[in-house]
Amino acid sequence: MKFSKRTEWNTEESELARAYRERRAAGLPVADLTASNPTRCGFEYPSELLAPLADPAALDYDPDPKGSFRAREAVSRYYADHSVLADPGQIILTTSTSEAYSYLFKLLCNPGDAILAPQPSYPLFDFLADAEVVTLQHAPLLYDHGWQLDLEGLRRAITPETRAVVLVHPNNPTGHFTQPSEARELAALCRKYDLALIVDEVFLDYSVGISDPESFAALELDVLTFVVSGISKIAGLPQMKAAWLLALGPGSNEAIARLEVLADTYLSMNAPVQQALPLWLEKRNLIQDQIRARTSKNLAHLDGALAGQEAEFRWISRLVVEGGWYAILRIPATQPDEHTVRDLLERGVWVHPGSFFGMRESGWLVVSLLTQTKEFTLGISIVLEYLRQNQKSYQTG
Repeated sequence: MKFSKRTEWNTEESELARAYRERRAAGLPVADLTASNPTRCGFEYPSELLAPLADPAALDYDPDPKGSFRAREAVSRYYADHSVLADPGQIILTTSTSEAYSYLFKLLCNPGDAILAPQPSYPLFDFLADAEVVTLQHAPLLYDHGWQLDLEGLRRAITPETRAVVLVHPNNPTGHFTQPSEARELAALCRKYDLALIVDEVFLDYSVGISDPESFAALELDVLTFVVSGISKIAGLPQMKAAWLLALGPGSNEAIARLEVLADTYLSMNAPVQQALPLWLEKRNLIQDQIRARTSKNLAHLDGALAGQEAEFRWISRLVVEGGWYAILRIPATQPDEHTVRDLLERGVWVHPGSFFGMRESGWLVVSLLTQTKEFTLGISIVLEYLRQNQKSYQTG
């Protein structure tokens, strides 16, 4: 049987994934510093969050391609809390940001066209682009006392096939918030080359040391912009499958008209979830406060552990993070990071190699700040002790 080339992925389990699975199956301890699912990280959820799912109103099937007006009004109120006037008519509900991306790639690209995304970033984009027969182009983020867009690198990466630029604001895993000045320069680039701008803001509410970071929806960039987000991060409810896209700027009315046809074709979000979405957004601070407290505590512990190192081992450092749930460690590039991760797993801790997010193959580890603090503390101690021992061996070897 011949299958589509768009699904020609390597589906074999990686050596790292196999080693992790086998260690778990053997009942051996693992301090998981890759945690990304808040429902499994010990947070307390209000019991009333499930009540709307049993509301008899959810038995009424009244399909609206954009999603129910009541639910879209709730999304609009969420943006009002971010000082944005978001017209519910410019919002389309989706089951996930992944589905929102699939709609937008269909809207903007013909097969063979390209989407441009800065790296490091989450590897999901590669699969989404393949599924839509779209090429994914990359331009690097720069790091110099903090992350920043390489606008000239973005410009050089644009080709005649490029149709849009995708940003994650703040970036995952770097935690970089695109500054308003960067956003305006990027918008000018998009206008010059007739590109749309897609901005993923799922981590917008989780800033570190930045008060009230701005949504791209508040910037009035005079370029066709799509802001995507959802309750997976906003309300810590990845299992409920509720997200949206908001269309703004020149051409947004026509974009919404076309997207409405796409949404009508799929009709994916179910009625009970739409019924519950207003409550979930209204109660979001109950989980956000817990997540922010956890990530802040873990980040402080990490910084304390790094500061407490002996002077000769100060070459292990944390990169600046402005938001999100992750921290990046700069480590000596003495071996491929996948080897480091495998060694750490054998010692009972599980971390991401930087290469998982498109970073160079040596010199970077990515750790989640969402992990329960006791487990996080243990995991970080194992990581730092291993790195110290490994560096000693390297220097004397």
